[in-house]
Amino acid sequence: MLSYKAPIADMKFVIEDLFDFYGHYQKTPEFAEATPDLVEAIMQECAKFSENELLPLYQSGDKEGCRWEDGKVFTPKGYKEAYQQFVDGGWPSMAHGEEYGGQGLPPSLGMINSEMMGTANWSWTMYPGLSHGAMNTIAAHGSEAQKQLYLTKLTEGSWTGTMCLTEPQCGTDLGQVKTKAVPNDDGTYDISGTKIFISAGEHDFTENIIHIVLARLPNAPEGTRGISLFIVPKMQVDEQGNILGSNNVTCGSIEDKMGIKASATAVLNFDNAKGVLIGPENKGLECMFTFMNTARVGTALQGVCAAELSYQNALAYAKERLSMRSLTGKKFPEKVADPIIVHPDVRRMLLTQKAFAEGGRAMVYYAAKLVDDIESAKTEEARKVADDRLGFITPILKAFLTETGLESANLGVQIFGGHGYIKEWGMEQIVRDVRISTLYEGTTGIQALDLLGRKILLTRGASLKEFTKEILSFCKDKSMLSNNPFKRQMNKFVWPLSKAVANWHQYTLRLALKAKKDRDVVGSASVDYLMYSGYIVMAYFWAQMAQTAYEKLAGEVENRDFYRAKIKTAEFYFERLLPRTKSLAKTMMADPKTLMQLDAELLSFL
Repeated sequence: MLSYKAPIADMKFVIEDLFDFYGHYQKTPEFAEATPDLVEAIMQECAKFSENELLPLYQSGDKEGCRWEDGKVFTPKGYKEAYQQFVDGGWPSMAHGEEYGGQGLPPSLGMINSEMMGTANWSWTMYPGLSHGAMNTIAAHGSEAQKQLYLTKLTEGSWTGTMCLTEPQCGTDLGQVKTKAVPNDDGTYDISGTKIFISAGEHDFTENIIHIVLARLPNAPEGTRGISLFIVPKMQVDEQGNILGSNNVTCGSIEDKMGIKASATAVLNFDNAKGVLIGPENKGLECMFTFMNTARVGTALQGVCAAELSYQNALAYAKERLSMRSLTGKKFPEKVADPIIVHPDVRRMLLTQKAFAEGGRAMVYYAAKLVDDIESAKTEEARKVADDRLGFITPILKAFLTETGLESANLGVQIFGGHGYIKEWGMEQIVRDVRISTLYEGTTGIQALDLLGRKILLTRGASLKEFTKEILSFCKDKSMLSNNPFKRQMNKFVWPLSKAVANWHQYTLRLALKAKKDRDVVGSASVDYLMYSGYIVMAYFWAQMAQTAYEKLAGEVENRDFYRAKIKTAEFYFERLLPRTKSLAKTMMADPKTLMQLDAELLSFL
């Protein structure tokens, strides 16, 4: 059976020592109540809920799965009860505005809690997690009446929400959406169509589910320019939020999936369901994308969760499993064999998991801090600066961290050997569950096209220059200036990082020039370019963590081994993982003709 202990020390290292979240909170009046004592108490309570309530349901929920009967979905045993505990504890309202019943605490604190809950049980966490997209959309684009009606219920957790985008004939290409919205005389719309892959689209947690639905108005322009956004509740309600009856939204089935089996992925049918327009007509995609960055950062978190859960269990197993002797001589002569943790290759796999989990956590928390800045910005200029920075790193976080999370989960199975392939241990479930993270909210390929095509080439590299300016400033401060007492120790990090950034710019320019002659260059290079970028970005955060650890060790700290481990893991990352950029540079610069010269008919010999 899987075990999980919330890594509070690691999390506090990032929020306190690395990023100074408390100083960040105190600078923002609306977040000033997030004091160290309050945050500590929240983290400890969330850890208890995650470890004691959610983790025990993780494997049983996978085994039982969700059940569909006559349009109704029944979640696995214990899931509904855990959600009620979640609501009773005030967790849904914590990081939402006070004007609609929230506690007004920072969004970044909500991300910290989501990590613990998601690591303990990602399938369960998706149910309240899907509400955030609906809530953010209504908060950003809804009328005051819509906010009072829907946000209040969503904030208290008595209703949940979803985003209904995908249809059978289209996935990422939402320009093919066919769901119709016919206006009524009373200002409502009749929504008709079928949506698929709707996570938490139907369940038994709450009496109502609020769907945010993409649909087309009559005579709307074709493609993405003709899509509008609508609020469509599962059950009709009056202005006070009282349930009136069915709204002709039915669940046709749920998907039989590879993983996250306890999360209901629904096919929803809208048959003249009553809805209301949110945002301007034909601007549905623009409205939807206002929250997409935060949604994708949430998906990136799944990769971190998988790496952490797999690492914790693989580490415990490696310390206990006896097999063979160390190549340098017996380490435990009193035992029949040495624990496998003495073997270099097992260490390689464990350190890879550790580096990805802890490096990924720093990347996600950095993004969470930017979300705070966006929500608390007092000027449009300040909001745009934070939003542009978040927009640039989002595809890197979403794709890179889910791919490395999947790699980490696979390494966990490998460490367990044959036992890792057996359901009893739970390691194979982590692989199955995290696999979807590389697909939803845009596949790795889609994120890569967004990064290279939109965020880099369309801005002529402006977003890259802004972000790398921050990295180079760090490198200059920590190595080239004499005021850093750890200059000598930091050279092994900042010089390779500085060189990597210079190469990043050089390869980006070369790709831009090649793309002018052949547009297929963008598609052929994009995934390798994104992964290349991801390794450099994570190297930046590992360099920061090493610097922070050196600073802590220079003072009086109790757990000195904790900080030494940070430095040693940073060294491993720079020596063993950052060099992957060399092969990625080679492949991303390769001529796309090797991909495109074989006709489609010749790809098969059937």
